[in-house]
Amino acid sequence: MRERPAPTQPARAIGPGPSRRTALLGAAALTAAGTLSACSPAAPADGAGASLPSPATGRAAAQAERALLLQVLAHPDDDLYFMNPDTRQALDAGTPVVCVYVTAGEADGRNKTPADRDPAPDKAAYSSARHQGLRQSYAAQLGLPVFTRWTTSAARLPSGFRVEVDSLQHQGRSAELVHLNLGMHTPEGHMGVPALWRDPALRLRTLVPVGSPLRAVQTYERESLIGVLVELFERYRPTLVHTLDPDPDIQHSDRITRIRDSEQPGYSDHADHTAVASFAWAALIRWAERAKDGPPAFAVAAFRGYYNNHWPKNLPPKVLKAKAAQLVPYGAAPDWDCGNPSGCGDYNVGGDRPLTNRKGWVRATHYRYPGPRLALLPNEEGRLTAYGVLGLRAVRYDEKDGGFADPVDLGGGPLAPALSAVPLPGGHHLVLGLRLASVRDGDDVREIVALEQRVWKGLGNPETDPDRGRRIGVPVAVAAPDGRVHLFVRNADQGLSTRVRDRDGGWSPWRDLGGGPVQDGLTAVVHEGRVHVYAPGRDTVHHWTPEGPAPLSGLPVPGDAVAASGGRLYYRAPASAELLCVGGPRVDLPGYGPVVAAGPYLLGRDADGRVQLHRGGRTTRPGTAPVTLDGPALAATARGPVAAGLSPDARPWLWRPTQARA
Repeated sequence: MRERPAPTQPARAIGPGPSRRTALLGAAALTAAGTLSACSPAAPADGAGASLPSPATGRAAAQAERALLLQVLAHPDDDLYFMNPDTRQALDAGTPVVCVYVTAGEADGRNKTPADRDPAPDKAAYSSARHQGLRQSYAAQLGLPVFTRWTTSAARLPSGFRVEVDSLQHQGRSAELVHLNLGMHTPEGHMGVPALWRDPALRLRTLVPVGSPLRAVQTYERESLIGVLVELFERYRPTLVHTLDPDPDIQHSDRITRIRDSEQPGYSDHADHTAVASFAWAALIRWAERAKDGPPAFAVAAFRGYYNNHWPKNLPPKVLKAKAAQLVPYGAAPDWDCGNPSGCGDYNVGGDRPLTNRKGWVRATHYRYPGPRLALLPNEEGRLTAYGVLGLRAVRYDEKDGGFADPVDLGGGPLAPALSAVPLPGGHHLVLGLRLASVRDGDDVREIVALEQRVWKGLGNPETDPDRGRRIGVPVAVAAPDGRVHLFVRNADQGLSTRVRDRDGGWSPWRDLGGGPVQDGLTAVVHEGRVHVYAPGRDTVHHWTPEGPAPLSGLPVPGDAVAASGGRLYYRAPASAELLCVGGPRVDLPGYGPVVAAGPYLLGRDADGRVQLHRGGRTTRPGTAPVTLDGPALAATARGPVAAGLSPDARPWLWRPTQARA
């Protein structure tokens, strides 16, 4: 996503162990069962303005009747660069897609071409050209000619604000592009939306693109932008929401490098991405908290942005080719005959330029909160209890009649999308999550929380500085043979921090294990009685024991998270569909993204995003493949392997591969 930095005021981001090669591990046995229910007091979060975790009600959580994906973007093309292939897979499965673009995307108004690097600036025309490029891209994704005419209108919201809506349908599939058209800069030249997030009294004007059905300039304040996003959530009732990254990594660069990379001072993303993500999460929290009949049924996926420039590229050739192809009609070229006199696209990213750009944003898709969407715990009979996040709150699903029973509300919100769960003695479960305890500028608080015996408890944050505390990852936990539970979190320095729950239920203080730098997406397992943690680094697979880093020498660079089972590691190399196996024979399971392991089983997704299971040299797929979000989960049970995940309608799916044909 190309945005030109303005000469503005910097925006505050909204954003000793064994050294020998240790034996590689198997997955911890998950054999205990239990339940969680009812309502109980919660420990307060750190931070003066932080809220308490919402209590567990024990009631049935809401479920949606139909699927709809709504994406909240800063600029035209953020979805194409950072959220595909997920968006395209949802669209191909028949899920209606609504894209909300907060800014007009006008930048400096120069629609550069390879032949003209200094065209005359025209912000209204450049914004119009980018809107035209989006229409061309989504028409192609719907299977229509790129110049197909859309229905364009101005929609009036209950607050009185008006938004531009472009609509197109084809063979039961639909796309709507909603433009708020906020200006990218204040009159003083500061970045507009980040300034709006910082200053509740600031008023930011919209820009009217050439040809827009909107005719009048509107003025937004921070509160009104949050309110408009809530109104759009109410209007469309999404079951899946895509956002950008509200808490990007710390990234120290000199001024020249930062300007060249279009990044905000100190952080690995564009300031607009961070601010718009913060507005989106604030609106989601408000929507969930104010819903009359309880939180709506929706799931959330947050996507990394310019982070992609700094870490291994994880898309294999087939997936990358399809993703880059969707940018071609968006970028277009000056000689295209689209019928828009202001331009046919964002010419600077036309043709093959996304693939040749040194930053490589298009070559990766990374999640801010990676991990399985459901934390699975089988009981002794092999039936599952699953924990997930619905409407920003924890829910429990119990296996019933070949699927899952209705979700039970466990509270705890607002939570990031990935939970961890471990069995405890006595048939109880410990559930851990990352909680966005406060999302507002100057008082942004993140904390790790635990649900045990019907009580939510705040475990704090390994970082003492609130800004650094926003950079932590999702928690991963594992139960050791001695009865202790080891909790691990990626910290702001991109190493690991840990707390340990003893057998009596007390927790140790946070301890920095060092190591790294690594991406989030930790894997914690027990092998031969010892706890091990793996994470993907830029150079190799990084490994820890509870004592500290335990380097493994000579391993290939991973493109995604690392799975561990039976003394072996499984992962894909950057830009490769091939699955690597360290410590064992070659595994034929091509696809993309990470795999998960349980006993002798491996679960992943093929190049089209469909789930597939591997065991003993054979690959099995469901007869009717579930449409799955990122992070399908796997468990080895007394009844055989079982896979589960969430679909775009925010409902869980369950698949026992022993019932499917290879």
